[in-house]
Amino acid sequence: MGGASNAEISWILGSSRSGSTWLLQMLGELDCVATIDDPHIGHHLGPWRPISLAWAASDEEPELQVLKDVKRDKRSYFFNDRYESAWRPALRELIAVRFGAEAEDACPRGRRGIVVKEPGSQSADLLLSLFPGSKLVFLLRDGRDVVDSWIDAYDTGSWAIEEGAFEATPEGREALVRWLARVWAFRTATVRQAFDRHDPDRRILVRYEDLLTETAGTLQRICATTGLAEPSDPALTAIAERHRFTALPDDRTGAGKEQRSASPGQWRDNLTPREQAAMDEVLGAELERSGYSREPRFAADPAA
Repeated sequence: MGGASNAEISWILGSSRSGSTWLLQMLGELDCVATIDDPHIGHHLGPWRPISLAWAASDEEPELQVLKDVKRDKRSYFFNDRYESAWRPALRELIAVRFGAEAEDACPRGRRGIVVKEPGSQSADLLLSLFPGSKLVFLLRDGRDVVDSWIDAYDTGSWAIEEGAFEATPEGREALVRWLARVWAFRTATVRQAFDRHDPDRRILVRYEDLLTETAGTLQRICATTGLAEPSDPALTAIAERHRFTALPDDRTGAGKEQRSASPGQWRDNLTPREQAAMDEVLGAELERSGYSREPRFAADPAA
């Protein structure tokens, strides 16, 4: 059984609810491309500290971190700095063999690449340092739309509830908005920093908004970086056309559905003014660093 090589792997990293499933499905239609959907390695390697329950119960808003950064100097912590030379090669081998096994099932006659959609992107720095020759697709979406999409997922009868998530109560929504906004800001900052350190020839920043309006052209850009297909391949245009949001059947889209909406900015209508102000207070600075404009009334006075 052959493990996945550095050059084969293309990571899709960023925030969940940013179109990553949609992008993975499109890339998975390319010849000899194996896709790995949500292995959750990043959640195992970088669980949140504090957890969301402790966050909501705190009198003050604590700093969000991952366990590896909190415990890195602890002698007994498994992934500490002291024994990094021991665990790092073994961890890399474990991931490579596991990905290779799944890729062989998907493409038994050989493969051109492996695309991994990893939702636990708070561990982007570790994952990319283990596979420095891999490619990185940094998928970025306006954090306000991400929070709005997740709030919808925690509503009664949604796709997430059916998969075991909890329903958000009206009185708990603002705390949930703050938590989701902080997670988006943390992941976005972490992936951006990892992106800046990664080989410029092996990385690409893709905005969800561009993927939505210029799907075929964005797929061409991705393939030019990842080598998953020739950018001139006519299959890319055909794939983009098949996966247009407006081409999806009505029973797969809308409120409560996993593929909810392709209209940026709906957070203005779906979140209360108080929730919007709380969200901006948490993620506003990272939003600006990511190239998105804040609402003037919040940028001037987050408490307004």
